[in-house]
Amino acid sequence: MKILVTGATGYIGGRLVPELLAAGHEVRCLARTPDKLDDAVWRDEVEVVKGDLTDQDSVRDAFAGVDAGYFLVHSMGGADDFAAQDREAAATFRDGAATAGAGLIVYLGGLGADDDPDLSPHLSSRHEVGEVLAAGPVPVTELRAAVIIGSGSASFEMLRSLVEVLPAMVTPKWVGNRCQPIAIGDVLAYLVAVLDDGDQGRSRVLEVGGPDVLTYADMMRTYATVAGLRPRLLVSVPILTPSLSSLWIGLVTPLPVGLARPLVESLVNEVVVTDRPVSTVVDHEPVGFGTALDLALRRVSDLEVATLGSETGRTPADPLPTDPDWSGGRLLVDEQQIVTRASREDVFAVIEGIGGSRRGSLTPFPGRRRNAVDSWRVEAVDRPSLLRLRAEMRLPGEAWLEWRLDTEDDGRTRLHQRALFHPRGIGGRAYWYALLPFHLLVFRRMGHRIARAAGGDVERLPETASAS
Repeated sequence: MKILVTGATGYIGGRLVPELLAAGHEVRCLARTPDKLDDAVWRDEVEVVKGDLTDQDSVRDAFAGVDAGYFLVHSMGGADDFAAQDREAAATFRDGAATAGAGLIVYLGGLGADDDPDLSPHLSSRHEVGEVLAAGPVPVTELRAAVIIGSGSASFEMLRSLVEVLPAMVTPKWVGNRCQPIAIGDVLAYLVAVLDDGDQGRSRVLEVGGPDVLTYADMMRTYATVAGLRPRLLVSVPILTPSLSSLWIGLVTPLPVGLARPLVESLVNEVVVTDRPVSTVVDHEPVGFGTALDLALRRVSDLEVATLGSETGRTPADPLPTDPDWSGGRLLVDEQQIVTRASREDVFAVIEGIGGSRRGSLTPFPGRRRNAVDSWRVEAVDRPSLLRLRAEMRLPGEAWLEWRLDTEDDGRTRLHQRALFHPRGIGGRAYWYALLPFHLLVFRRMGHRIARAAGGDVERLPETASAS
């Protein structure tokens, strides 16, 4: 089928596109700013058209020749009146699909009872969008999900940050509400499967969720266990309103307050699968919450750094270059850059000699043993461009030391040296910052010593110590 995807620059859409391609579909992406898709690994395999969901002409043109369209946009966090913007976008999308004669609209909304008078503004808007889409002649398949578990998901990143940063929490009473989290890979499997499940002639609502029904407190405790953290102390008090909760979440997590608030408000409602399970039309077995967490924690925001010892291929739960800056796990970085007239081959030979004939002379990381190189192993090598070591000593997190070599236009060699640390809990963060004085003594001298050992002069470029 020929598929139109909106929201391809977002969390769900950016991961759905390669799944549609793998299933053999032809994909066209509608984007307000097409340049944002330049870093997508699948960019050359799709057609990208510029358009805006408030512009009827651009939407109608984007639907030309399309069999089905995915509505995966959401104004939450980007506008004060996100519900009005989403209504307008849904109506434009619906009418564009009808004019072009598309056969199906697929929409991902949120769980929650339709008759709940206390349904949060966020979930109410999600349901309303489904109703607006279904008001046209094109059949709509609306999938409703609760918390989606995967690196880059706003709900998951909020959970990750809270548990990683706070060993003890004073929590609102809504942490006792039931929720049915689902892995991002399972959500994508359902989104693709409903295209050809044989029941597309009518509009329908299908509820999706993982096999585990948990409270939010259960989810936080399970996260701590899976991530190897100490058990978290949770003390619930009734005085914390969603507004107050979103403010302190904005303080201790990287999520913008405008995004955190509607997420917190949605947790006030119970969000579980009831009488419209997707299993009635799609044969797919979702993974449990613990497995979903394992997949989401395998990699941090630097795409080439795997955690938890995983060396397997990438999954939809991994970070993507198009994810927001606040997603993907916290990666603490000390970066140095050196330019030298020594060749790449000579510089790389010196780097490879660390721990060899020059054993101990370029100790890359303070450790318990005199020669810390013995506690590292080679994780990646691409001669003469890349060498990355991974720490094997016991640390409150995962540590890497990486060198990348590039050739400048004038023939000089640029050495990028990075010490990377993925902290485990607040102890890992304290460990990193306690080592900052050692960074001054060790890392900032190391690049100079490598360049000089290669027989070249040295020009130091500005260094950075950052958290990404």
